[in-house]
Amino acid sequence: MKSSYAKTQSTLALGDLELLLALVRGRTLGGAAERLKLDASTVFRSIKRIEKDVGEVLFDRGRQGYMPTDLALELAGYAERIEAQLQDAREAAFKSSGEPSGKLRITTTDTILHGLLLPVMSRFAVMHPRIELELITSNALANLSQRDADVAIRATRKPPEHLVGTRLGTMQAAVFASRSYVERSAAPLRLDEADWIALDETLADHPSVKWRRQRFPKLVTRYRCNSVLSVAGSVVWGLGVGVVPLFLMQHQRDVQIVEGPVPELETELWALAHPDIRHLQRVKLLFDFLKENVTL
Repeated sequence: MKSSYAKTQSTLALGDLELLLALVRGRTLGGAAERLKLDASTVFRSIKRIEKDVGEVLFDRGRQGYMPTDLALELAGYAERIEAQLQDAREAAFKSSGEPSGKLRITTTDTILHGLLLPVMSRFAVMHPRIELELITSNALANLSQRDADVAIRATRKPPEHLVGTRLGTMQAAVFASRSYVERSAAPLRLDEADWIALDETLADHPSVKWRRQRFPKLVTRYRCNSVLSVAGSVVWGLGVGVVPLFLMQHQRDVQIVEGPVPELETELWALAHPDIRHLQRVKLLFDFLKENVTL
């Protein structure tokens, strides 16, 4: 989208690129402001000033937030390269002391975070006290190209080709029920007549949903949850039966497998990063740590 601004010699500075990159990543004035620790009005005025300087509109404003134009994305690419080189310089400065540092943003699902990462991450934090951990939970794969996160921990059979990573192991799932639920149900427990706890429509493409519909096409679920972690909790407290990863139930003595593990639900767990930052010391350390300490 062309602007009416008159093009002159640009005075674009490093701080301008940093602000532009923050808005590309944050997608809203508030999101950019939070990243930069500024207020939204300052971000708005700064973007208007930068657009006037370069003589182009850099963002299309709409319901989805601030959508970057091609030029904005190109400039953000320069900003990312500068950011990566700056981090390399910082790591080089600390390399002689052997003490890695910097912020490490990790994104994963709440299920993996609570079931696998949190039980072991305290050891990583003690081993590397200068590394700042930022843990983000989401069911969507973060845009690692735009540095929404540095590392993504995801369950997948086919990792995205544009990312590099380490396979952490194989995840299995089964149909679980609490012992109290089984005891109060008619014997033997029939899964096609049981009270099912299932994921809701926000996760309609989840493998467990597809499997259940194929296995029990006429089944009507009684309970709906918007996370696997919630399904697991509902099973533990005796509401009914549900598909849950084995690692979530490994320490629950009052639950039992009523079918499975289900081969169709087997998948892999990966730690993924963008190739541009895979070489960073803190990323390498995390990958090696997870490979040794995550138990499935």
